[in-house]
Amino acid sequence: RGGADRMDPSAAASLVVRSPRQTVSLLRSRRPQFGRPERERQRNPKRGREPAAGPKPSEVYGFVGSITVVIATAVYLAWAYTPEPALRSLGITYYPTKYWALAVPSLAMVALALSLLAYLGSNFVATPAPTSFSTIFAVDAATAQEDEEEEEAERPIEPISDISIHHINNLMFGDH
Repeated sequence: RGGADRMDPSAAASLVVRSPRQTVSLLRSRRPQFGRPERERQRNPKRGREPAAGPKPSEVYGFVGSITVVIATAVYLAWAYTPEPALRSLGITYYPTKYWALAVPSLAMVALALSLLAYLGSNFVATPAPTSFSTIFAVDAATAQEDEEEEEAERPIEPISDISIHHINNLMFGDH
């Protein structure tokens, strides 16, 4: 291959990212330009490729799912409220008994209520007693560390950490 295909060393050095701000600025500078001349697009076809048009698959699945639910609900209500002689006159002879029109929704609601109760009960069982020290002190707690001002200037956002009970007591009650 010729020398034109090789990457410019200054361009490779500009891709080195040292901070989140550099990442954001690099992403802003690499956005596709939609108003480029046709000659430049033909010379470098991969660079200005636009995203495929059309809906996303998740939107299609949501649309199809919502239509399916509406149709299934309409069929269910038609079956539940249409008298059996009217269904037979239409030629529909194979269908479940009307008992299931009430039984299935009732069973579903009871199953939902029991699953919510079971979930709450499992949370109560898994929660330690209020007198337990594990509700106050955590073994795996990430404690905040005091850093020098130089390191703090490099980190715009402090890392996630737990606040000690002593610090909370001092904030709430003072040094009494």
